[in-house]
Amino acid sequence: MHNVIQLLPDSIANQIAAGEVVQRPASVVKELLENSVDAKAKSIQVIIREAGRNLIQIVDDGLGMTETDARMSFERHATSKIRTSDDLFRIRTMGFRGEALASIAAVAQVEMRTRRADDELGTLIRIEGSDIKAQESISCLPGTNLLIKNLFFNVPARRNFLKSNSVEMRHILDEFQRVALANPEVAFSLFHNDQEIYNLPAGKLSRRIVDMFGKNYREQLNFCEEKTPYVTVHGYIGKPESAKKARNEQFFFVNNRYIKHNYLHHAVVGAYEGTLPEGSHPFYVLFIEIDPSHIDINIHPTKTEIKFDDERSVYAIMMAAVRKAVGLYNLSPSLDFDSDVNFLSGARPGSAPAGPASKTPDSGSLPKPITPSWATDKAASRPASSPATERPSLRNESLDRAAGSSFDMPRSSASTRSSVNNWQALYEGVAGADTPARTESTPEPTGDWLGPAQTPPPPAEQPVTLSSRANQLQVPVETNESAVPVGVEGDNIMQLQNRYLLAPVKSGMVLIDQRRAYERILYDQFHSALTKRSGSSQQLLFPKTVTLSPVDCQLALDLRDDLMSLGFEFDELGQNTLVIRGVPALTTGENEEELFANLLAQIRVDTGRLKLDRVESMARSLARRSSQRHVSRLSVTERKALIDQLFASTNPSYTPTGEPVTVVLTLDKIAGLFR
Repeated sequence: MHNVIQLLPDSIANQIAAGEVVQRPASVVKELLENSVDAKAKSIQVIIREAGRNLIQIVDDGLGMTETDARMSFERHATSKIRTSDDLFRIRTMGFRGEALASIAAVAQVEMRTRRADDELGTLIRIEGSDIKAQESISCLPGTNLLIKNLFFNVPARRNFLKSNSVEMRHILDEFQRVALANPEVAFSLFHNDQEIYNLPAGKLSRRIVDMFGKNYREQLNFCEEKTPYVTVHGYIGKPESAKKARNEQFFFVNNRYIKHNYLHHAVVGAYEGTLPEGSHPFYVLFIEIDPSHIDINIHPTKTEIKFDDERSVYAIMMAAVRKAVGLYNLSPSLDFDSDVNFLSGARPGSAPAGPASKTPDSGSLPKPITPSWATDKAASRPASSPATERPSLRNESLDRAAGSSFDMPRSSASTRSSVNNWQALYEGVAGADTPARTESTPEPTGDWLGPAQTPPPPAEQPVTLSSRANQLQVPVETNESAVPVGVEGDNIMQLQNRYLLAPVKSGMVLIDQRRAYERILYDQFHSALTKRSGSSQQLLFPKTVTLSPVDCQLALDLRDDLMSLGFEFDELGQNTLVIRGVPALTTGENEEELFANLLAQIRVDTGRLKLDRVESMARSLARRSSQRHVSRLSVTERKALIDQLFASTNPSYTPTGEPVTVVLTLDKIAGLFR
């Protein structure tokens, strides 16, 4: 029987290794940038053409290499970082495996120029597919200049699997950002197709963040630091109000190496103690300094995942550091016990002045209750009473007012009517002309779905109409009796906490998530506009200027046609700056800059994570973004219109992402709750 196992040639072995190390052009950029940083470069220039397909050039002013080292650097497992196995647990450099250059040279045409500062001449090496084509001495600048041409030229299948230029360039920008953030003391510049994308001078970390993400980040940066014998944490965190839905601006660095760690991210989010909006992620750039013997960085091909020998301690220290910064800079809301809006200094009208005998040592500085202007006449007509007899009545009126604001229940007691009238008098002149003041003859709408309240109807000549974007949704309402629950009537629809709608049906009760209902309706509208290229645009009276990150700006330009189909109209104003002239008609009233920037961020997340096509991703993203604004009070007419539009949609039971929109509680389920 013949032997079947044989040793692979180096060229084939290098191509196999390249499958793990060189996944796309961004992988090449990452490996070469880390090599330049390890070479102690102070200035690094990155030049890209056609998103790295045709050219990736890295120029640095680092230590350079001798002729022998330059040649050996392209051999497999040739490295200057490791001598013994113990060195694996003392690694502080970015690269250490000795696979990068060999893997890159196996699938590309590589040209290297390198020279040490003390040498008169440098070295030129040309390699194509692991074959050395030339090696000679040349005159060049100190440092290293690497050109990677025609990536995957000898592996057509790998080249065909590359994404579009815009997608590949976004990955390159992500890798560039991570290395640049980890090394603020190094100057970086990035050019794509002869256009400057980044020019980052050396400086402090805070300046690097502002130069990279924009000037608006200057106001939200807050320093964070915690030192312990085991680990040191330092960096910057963002304010809660600047948190974004997309999770793409969170950076962890362990010994200056970028990592992804969901466990530590949970610690950071937990440290904000509920100050973040639901589903939002804060901005942070946090560095962890730890003894290399306590971590293992050799568990992942790209070295973006590591293991700590004591993750719980790192988790606790990370949470403590961020929580300390949140409290130090007053990022979380707090109660101000020094100010009381209910009491001001001064005598109360209608009350008897305190005599000398009743004055306590601190009574001169005690604030006195203030009486609103609408109660001055009544207070003056009442006989003077002591504070002890007044406070119970004040508490009772406060309880009545609190109860009245919490429940839409009609009250007929004299004290309640007096309290309501008093509050109306307080706000006289504040309400707009289109909102008439309520009187005893104008009952409060109840929203009680058990049945209409037994109160006289409001006057026909003074209808009260509440504005809502529900009336702007131009969804064609088609009657579909099989889809709509039987028995839903406009007068019997109740709104709960401005978030849910409840309506009785024959089988029991249907509960509708208001935001998700809007998301389903808007998704159908946006998807139709993108498919038919028929989106309507609302022109802005004053165009808005928005400054984006290079990644998002490039994405917006690539998606210009699709964004215009939705209704966006914008032009390029300058570097990473766009001027928005029109927005989709269904999103009028939104913050245009925030809507546009958040839409791009959500598209990047959906496209990369869910592998959706452009139309589906954009429709989902804009529908989710726009639906956040529709959590508000609805009139009875608007509730009925929302339900009609929902059940006329393509799938009223679920959102585009598969979340339930409606839940039916049958009579049996309701009865079971009381057993």
